[in-house]
Amino acid sequence: MRRTRRQAAPTTPATTEPAWHTLDAQEAVHRLESHASHGLTPQDAQARLASHGVNQIRQASRRGVLRLALAQFTDLMVLILLAAAGVAALAGDTLDASVILAIVVLNAGIGWLQSVRAERAIEELRRLAALHAQVVRGGETQDIAAAQLVPGDLVVLEAGAAVPADIRLLSAHQLRIDESALTGESVPVDKTTAALHDPAQPLAERTCMVFKGSAVSHGRGRGVVVATGMHTELGHIASLLAAVPPAPTPLQRRLARFGRQLALAVLGICLLVFATGLLRGEPPVLMLLTALSLAVAAIPEALPAVVTMMLALGTRSMAARHALVRRLPAVETLGSVSCICTDKTGTLTCNVMQLAELTLGAATDRLAQADGFPAAAKALLRAAALCNDAHAAADGDVTGDPTEVALWRAADNAGLHKTALEHHAPRSRELPFDADRKRMTTVHHVPHHGYMAYTKGAPESMLERCTRAGGQPLDAPTREALLTLAGEMAADGLRVMALAQRAWPALPQVQADEVERDMELLGLVGLQDPPRPEAGAAVATCRTAGIEPVMITGDHPATAKAIAQQLGMFNPGERVLTGRDLGALSDERLAAMVDSVRIYARVDPAQKIRIVRAIAGHGRYVAMTGDGVNDAPALAAADIGVAMGRGGTDVAREAASLVLLDDNFATIVAAVEEGRRIFDNVRKFVRYVLGCNSAEILVILLAPLLGLPTPLLPSHILWINLVTDGLPGLALATEPAERGIMRRPPRPPRESLFAGGTWQHIVWAGLAMAVATLLTQAGAVTYDVAHWQTMTFTVLALAQLGQAMVVRSEHSSLFAHGFTSNRPMLLALAVTVALQLLAIYLPIGNRLLHTAPLSASEMVLCIVVALLPSALIELIKSLRTMRRSSAPATE
Repeated sequence: MRRTRRQAAPTTPATTEPAWHTLDAQEAVHRLESHASHGLTPQDAQARLASHGVNQIRQASRRGVLRLALAQFTDLMVLILLAAAGVAALAGDTLDASVILAIVVLNAGIGWLQSVRAERAIEELRRLAALHAQVVRGGETQDIAAAQLVPGDLVVLEAGAAVPADIRLLSAHQLRIDESALTGESVPVDKTTAALHDPAQPLAERTCMVFKGSAVSHGRGRGVVVATGMHTELGHIASLLAAVPPAPTPLQRRLARFGRQLALAVLGICLLVFATGLLRGEPPVLMLLTALSLAVAAIPEALPAVVTMMLALGTRSMAARHALVRRLPAVETLGSVSCICTDKTGTLTCNVMQLAELTLGAATDRLAQADGFPAAAKALLRAAALCNDAHAAADGDVTGDPTEVALWRAADNAGLHKTALEHHAPRSRELPFDADRKRMTTVHHVPHHGYMAYTKGAPESMLERCTRAGGQPLDAPTREALLTLAGEMAADGLRVMALAQRAWPALPQVQADEVERDMELLGLVGLQDPPRPEAGAAVATCRTAGIEPVMITGDHPATAKAIAQQLGMFNPGERVLTGRDLGALSDERLAAMVDSVRIYARVDPAQKIRIVRAIAGHGRYVAMTGDGVNDAPALAAADIGVAMGRGGTDVAREAASLVLLDDNFATIVAAVEEGRRIFDNVRKFVRYVLGCNSAEILVILLAPLLGLPTPLLPSHILWINLVTDGLPGLALATEPAERGIMRRPPRPPRESLFAGGTWQHIVWAGLAMAVATLLTQAGAVTYDVAHWQTMTFTVLALAQLGQAMVVRSEHSSLFAHGFTSNRPMLLALAVTVALQLLAIYLPIGNRLLHTAPLSASEMVLCIVVALLPSALIELIKSLRTMRRSSAPATE
């Protein structure tokens, strides 16, 4: 049976709205019944505001504090613990009842905090909206609250302003928009007014549109509002995010199933003990108290506290490794992850553009930066430094367009400092870059030599305007060869630009057709955001651990594929899917091919949710990374959402369970290792506490059948349950990871807490401790030892402490694992032994627990017998290890 997945609502349908990016600017204005220069009249704007509503992200209704608090007490395990507290109170053990109630309240508080955090993401979307907008109404420019914008409003956009709504551009002057939060595109997008032809054009490629939630990074423009509020792309994302309810983590599912099974088992055992006692003629009141005490003992009330402590310690450990946990159970969920859907920019890469390769003149040899550039490259690098608007601040930080910063640094590293170059060749004129020409030119005065114009731009727009290269004429075949070379560099994930120059005897006119012709090609440059040095090893560790990394990016497919190949994420036979490809696929078809797809490029928010659900449909637990507003719905829909701490948005961080403080893929892998360690420790605690509880149950059940008196009093059972389940159990939370933890596959999604030999260990350990205890009782009774019950009590308590040591490793022996590798465990054992001795030798312990002091020989006998079960378990582990190590030799 499939596990239940979080369901996401589809995006707001747009069937009634035209594809605004396919309409001519004037047609868009006509459809909206507005005016391209005067905008709406104030009366029209007011009427439309009443019709369309305010331009805000709708706030979902919130549950009250009391309702959220009461919801924390509906879990079956919590109800069982509350029943156990009532039983303990009836048995007269107010201390145990108080401890159980404290545990329940602590976990309820944690659950309440988890519930309220999900609603903050919607609130962050509301805050993201622009506060004010500059509009033209009735021919007059005015500043209004962005919430008052309506479809048809004429909006003025300037550098530094936030985009207040979804807008079809009517004019754009060197306009660049930072859409990274919405589309994942790391570089500001150049905008034009030209209509596009494809209605299904990806959001990142709609160059005549700007969207609410983005920002103007350069230039200016005007446009007409086509959508406001929840009808904007940002509003669609808010709808997706609001439709993703929280889902239980793998551990929560396992504990819930465990609670149901335990409730039935405890009820049956208690009835059996009570009935057996009555048949033997025991006092009904004593047997009732014994059965009730056994019920409390059988329920591992320390389990929620231990799990909470393990998760809290894991949170602290992960914080030291640059991962901030926002949702406590997510720590363990990481250990179940079998697929990591990761962004590229900043997570797998350095998020810093660098010059990777260049060519010189007409040559087609690709020179790599790693090998060092020759002296002949200085002319090209000089052009890269001078035809450049990046600049260094007083603190040495270089600011500007990422591409220009990369060229600035490359020239600076070669000894060509822009400040010094401009001192000798000051800029006289410039032709700024625009999306139509795809070029930028600066003209510099060179004393005694006239003027030099440097131009950079896209190879296809540059080569046709160059007539020479490397001092030789540039013929058609060479031009074609260079265009082919540029295509190959782009296919390798490089952002390719051509640089050229032209000498002028006098200052030329600032006209592109005049200045940008008859140029001499200096060469091509290829820029790249390189992979992080540690990312390749992290990807390899993932695959060794059975975790499949998948790249989901807003970048170009060729760029994504090149990075994936460098990191070992993409192999022959695997596929790349774009957002356009995804749009043409049904859910069934996507599910059929998802196993062979390792890269998704140019995808929108709803498609990211489709990808996560398709992967999860194959029975995998999915971790999803993201940093933008567009990532938030997928972060919430994944089993665990991982947001970026440095470059991420507040919306993404609120929707995520884990925040990477260093935006590093390797940190996710380290967090997965921590999650596996935590689940291992939870399972070790389950082995320990249920093994001990089963020993107590077997002792109570078997003693009457063997003709022995009732071996333990209710106070003994509750003491053992409180002391031995307490400190040693908590110390298991600090157990370090076992060797090879990242060389094994992820746990199956429906694997029980009792898998991996756990239930066998519980049976054998419980039986061994019960036998040792009953043998002690039988011997003491046979030899008429007056305080036989104290000896029985002591053997069982000490035997359980021995189990706390042997369960520390599932496979290796205690000697191989190391006695001192978990110092808190040694301290817990010392304190517990001391408490047990106080219970035996102090008068107050004798009075409250009905014990009697033991002689030295009796205590030594109890210690030796108590260690026998642990020695047996260690022998079994050693034999298993020997069998595994000899298996290859026998094949």
